[in-house]
Amino acid sequence: MTIFDIAENLPAVQSAVSAVRQRGFPWARLAGSMSAPILSTSDTSPSSIPDSGQDSRQRNASLPGILCLCGGALVFSLQDVVIKLMSGGYPLSQVLVMRCLVAFVPLYFLLRFGGGGVRALRSSRMGLLLFRAGLLLCAYTTYYLAMATIPLAVVVALFFAAPLFIVLLAQPMLGEKVSPAQVAAVLVGFAGVVVICRPGGEVLDVAALLAIFSALFYGLAALLTRKMGGTESGAVMATYQNIIFFLGAVVIAAITNAGGDLSTAVEHKSLAFLLRPWVMPGTTDFLLIASTGLVGACGSFLLTQAYRLAEANVVAPFEYVSILVATLFGWAIWDEVPDLYTALGIGLIIAAGLFVMYSKKSSGEQAG
Repeated sequence: MTIFDIAENLPAVQSAVSAVRQRGFPWARLAGSMSAPILSTSDTSPSSIPDSGQDSRQRNASLPGILCLCGGALVFSLQDVVIKLMSGGYPLSQVLVMRCLVAFVPLYFLLRFGGGGVRALRSSRMGLLLFRAGLLLCAYTTYYLAMATIPLAVVVALFFAAPLFIVLLAQPMLGEKVSPAQVAAVLVGFAGVVVICRPGGEVLDVAALLAIFSALFYGLAALLTRKMGGTESGAVMATYQNIIFFLGAVVIAAITNAGGDLSTAVEHKSLAFLLRPWVMPGTTDFLLIASTGLVGACGSFLLTQAYRLAEANVVAPFEYVSILVATLFGWAIWDEVPDLYTALGIGLIIAAGLFVMYSKKSSGEQAG
């Protein structure tokens, strides 16, 4: 019996990633955001492989999916930029509460007109949904806290270690076979993480560890999604996720505000972002924070559409556009320029992720 089997027997209420995948499993930011792709489950049996006469049509059909995914990466990067900008003057709990309240509006219409209505919120797998919600709440909380301290591109790159954790944990948790080559690729990817963090150097920071834990929590949530299969609609999972994020943020606010302004006693930016008391935002800041709810809903829609319009193994590599976009925003807004070591580490993580993804596809074709 696995921890997922135990969780399935627990009573509760929760949610998960707003990624409904018909032909693949997107890993990264569909989770309410931040859903990424590495372990696709696209159909690669011989019957699904197109003949030469279909190649041109399939390439043309894949373009809208690729454009949707790149658009989603851009939209989520904008959300990250806003949260990083707000991290210096507002607490994380306040940002999350405002974001969730706004997100309920598009989610309501999505649920009503495309998700089966309120009745669809009833689920026979509440234990798994609750467990997954907690994992995602931990993933995004640590992700945003890391963003307050270290460069945006570094946070995003370290988050892309999630597919590596997925490969590493797929066998013990789901019983999936992992080849020696895939294990070697995972080790290369984690070597990239080490190169970026440089233990003993100037980069290693609590915030870097937070970003790594974010990837781990997200990887666990992704594995749980695989365990659940396609039993829940994207609208239902996104709605439950938003509810849990809202409640979690309220609890964080109650705890951190109980003892007054604790942020003045710490110097670390991530801790200050967590402990800072709520403040009344100005008009501009209010609109920026509120926009993250709409941006998140829009980004989730684009990423979901990407995997609906094209095969996962075609569009998944383009999720790494997020790292490029984050690098450009970091340079343009905060003058954050990755050094040689950071660029090398990012390259290793991307190479490892792409190798794992395509080796998975290749093994699927051979099995077929």
